[in-house]
Amino acid sequence: MSIDMISRLHPRFEEMVHTQDGIEFWYARDLQVLLGYSEWRNFLSIEKAREACRSSKYQEIDHFVDVNKMVSIGSGSKRQINDIKCTRYACYLIAQNGDPRKEEIAFAQSYFAVQTRKQELIEEHIRLSERLHARKKLTESETELSRNLYERGVTDTGFARIRSRGDAALFGGRSTQEMKDRMNVPAKKPLADFLPTVTITAKNLATEITNFNVVKENMQGEGPITVEHVQNNQDVRDLLIRRGIVPENLPAEEDLKKLERKVRTSEKRLANTSGLPVEKGE
Repeated sequence: MSIDMISRLHPRFEEMVHTQDGIEFWYARDLQVLLGYSEWRNFLSIEKAREACRSSKYQEIDHFVDVNKMVSIGSGSKRQINDIKCTRYACYLIAQNGDPRKEEIAFAQSYFAVQTRKQELIEEHIRLSERLHARKKLTESETELSRNLYERGVTDTGFARIRSRGDAALFGGRSTQEMKDRMNVPAKKPLADFLPTVTITAKNLATEITNFNVVKENMQGEGPITVEHVQNNQDVRDLLIRRGIVPENLPAEEDLKKLERKVRTSEKRLANTSGLPVEKGE
């Protein structure tokens, strides 16, 4: 997500916030528009968010408060509509249950996760979220590759060799262990947990292509699949190099496992401090 996009979305979200008894809240119908949903009936993530709140053992009524509002419908007429007051935690859950490919959703996930509304902290959280999402996608594609290899007679040891050869192609001939030494990654930690987002994404792209071609060409055995995976990593490396990015020279980033724990702690703090002390109806 670009800084320009963040700068455009940030004031829109700020304009819609309300405060009651020192607690921030947003109306769900305003949130519907902010998140890019054209119709209320399509705003399904709000029901998923309610369920997520209940599953987290928090009181739904503390974070989702049903209210009635009078709205203008033209010519001075008004009608009553249903709405929901949503705490910051409720809005966070709604965003988490939306489609992160939508820029409004991706922004909202970080906006509502960050207690303070300083834009620079939101930008930092967005970068963290993008890195976590990229790592999750890599885990999924590598799991799929492992399954594909097993079906084609390749053992777990063979899978490890193929993945290591792919890493060497991506990192200019440096093995996984050499990269871990270079980046001071602890011996028992996965290299990918310390890579920047662009490198994680590069590894995922190469793995996705390998998965696609292994199935399409019905490749069998470790040899042909190794050639395929090495070539895909080499092609991705060539693309990065052409864009001035040298994967092995990028510095290590903070351990993603530690960052995930920070996110979970932040979520609990958010839920515990944003309860909405209001009664039903308005």
